[in-house]
Amino acid sequence: FYKNNFVPPWPDDLGVSVGATLLIDNEKTKSKNIKKYKKINCYLGPNYSSQDIVKTFKKYKLKYKYSQNVCKETAKLIENGKLIGWFQGKMEFTHRALGNRSILADPRSSKIKNLINSAIKYRESFRPFAPAVLYEHANDIFEIRKKEKIDYMQKAVVVKKKWRKIIPGVTHSDSTARVQTVDLQSNKKFYNLINEFYKLTKVPVLVNTSFNLNGQPIVMDPEEAIKTFYTCGLDYLVLENYIVSKDNV
Repeated sequence: FYKNNFVPPWPDDLGVSVGATLLIDNEKTKSKNIKKYKKINCYLGPNYSSQDIVKTFKKYKLKYKYSQNVCKETAKLIENGKLIGWFQGKMEFTHRALGNRSILADPRSSKIKNLINSAIKYRESFRPFAPAVLYEHANDIFEIRKKEKIDYMQKAVVVKKKWRKIIPGVTHSDSTARVQTVDLQSNKKFYNLINEFYKLTKVPVLVNTSFNLNGQPIVMDPEEAIKTFYTCGLDYLVLENYIVSKDNV
């Protein structure tokens, strides 16, 4: 048996194009040794400028706010029980949202799973949501090795007994959780957001699920994010450093 297994964030047909490209590149080099490729992150999709976002706001005549410290302000909203649509940087090349096209919430609430399922995802109530955790605190909360990284939410691990009552919103019925560890190198802004929530609550974890409705793809551009925001129960939409509230319409 392998001591460690690595499952990439695109293990199905999504990865065929990547694998084919690497194979051809390896054959073209005519190297006798297996070519080693530098590890890359999965944020390979499109990103949008502030000008793109503001232009979309104006198109739909939306009121918006520019935040001087969007991570701190968003963390406070999450602490207060708000559901957040979080849209940042380049889109993930994967089925899973990993902090750039995410719906975020407070993991301390035992009711948060049912709330997200009924208000946004419109799916079965038993389906759980995943925790995004600060890398340096992951071993304190979950049964994983010290300094182990789970970058792509590809493993279900046991939640330590002390923490099961603290973060019921991301703890499965069998006491496991599908973890994503977040560090400054992999996603600085998402890390800073979780860290701001940690400062407020002493809990270095957020509920993280993909920014989409049931049966729809993850939102890609600002227009899709806005349309999804206004057709579900999200409280706030955060596009880069801009915040939109339904109360301000």
